Amino acid sequence: MSKAVVGTFAVLGIIVAAAGGYWAGMRQSAPATVATSAATKGGQAGGANTVAQPAVTVEATKVVTAALPQTLTAVGSLRSDESVVLRPEVAGRVSAILFKEGQRVAKGAPLVRLDTSINDADVQQTRANLTLAKSKYQRAIDLQKQGFVSAQARDEAENNLRIAEAALALSEAKFAKTEIKAPFAGVIGLRQISVGDYVKEGADMVNLEAIDPLKVDFRIPEVYVSQLRAGQALEVSLDAQPGRTFSGTVYAVNPLVDAAGRSVVVRAVVRNPDTALHPGMFARVRLVTRDVKNALVVPEQAIVPQGEEQFVFRVVDGRAQRVKVEVGQRRDGRAEVLKGLDRDDVVVTAGQGKIRDGVPLTVARVDNPGAAVTGEGTGARRAATDKRDSAAGKIDNATPAKADALSAPATKS
Repeated sequence: MSKAVVGTFAVLGIIVAAAGGYWAGMRQSAPATVATSAATKGGQAGGANTVAQPAVTVEATKVVTAALPQTLTAVGSLRSDESVVLRPEVAGRVSAILFKEGQRVAKGAPLVRLDTSINDADVQQTRANLTLAKSKYQRAIDLQKQGFVSAQARDEAENNLRIAEAALALSEAKFAKTEIKAPFAGVIGLRQISVGDYVKEGADMVNLEAIDPLKVDFRIPEVYVSQLRAGQALEVSLDAQPGRTFSGTVYAVNPLVDAAGRSVVVRAVVRNPDTALHPGMFARVRLVTRDVKNALVVPEQAIVPQGEEQFVFRVVDGRAQRVKVEVGQRRDGRAEVLKGLDRDDVVVTAGQGKIRDGVPLTVARVDNPGAAVTGEGTGARRAATDKRDSAAGKIDNATPAKADALSAPATKS
């Protein structure tokens, strides 16, 4: 037998032996594989029942109602309720000053008196002219009845009488204007005249101010014009009166919008019984445009923005429920919720970054409802939340390893 034939038989024998060994090995390992698969499935099932999804620790608060009036802030100036600079209507020399500077005066009180000697003489002259005109008119009537004068002569006498009467009225009016009186009750300012001064018509003498109540004028941007109306309440604070606020009411809104500043002037009335306020003072105005007494409010950090929409996580039966809300005004760390929540709902205020809809939650602390959130408290709360979120992340990362450790013995068995 040749070497080639012997080699061929040797190779075939090796192949047959290898196939037989593989077949025998597969028969022996089949039961173990089935058992291992069953054990693995059982271990995974047991692990699913044993290792549940961990609860995320968060902080939460209740939705409460609070008075949250909608306001606009502006700056303005105080004005006198009535203000006038007294000026004479006739020329003359000042003969008497009947007031003291800074004094309160009543309406109609005499303040300044001018020299009346010339005016008095003028009144007497016009009265004499009037007496003569009356006599001529009466004589013309008698003569006209007797036919000695014409009707035209009588009419001329009547006209001269009317002119004399008007001249007397004019002289008496000029005489009356030599005494300047207060046109309204108020406080006298500083006088610009002295006794003996000669003043012409329209010369400044003294100012008179009515300062209780006072007016406050301020400007509001045109975008808020639709929210303005007479009768709205406001508060006025002044740098000159720190710590005090004064209540007022809007009584007029200028119908003309300033084209240069795109704003409208609003005028309000502020009571000033103790005269602590003075015209011309700089004022800070807080105008209440909508008085909401039962607004639903939550801390601002409970709001989770996503695009142009706002969401909160509500705690329902120990799980997170993502709710879309409509947010109104924000103030002092609180946000008004117009839609989406009800009173006494519990919302998450810290830890939102680690939760999603349906995740089980553990509420570590419920904040004081309605309390304003300060920057320091918020920072501390966020720091604590970050630590808890970091710990929760470590637990989440360790969970698959625990599952593998539980399922490994089952696989081996």
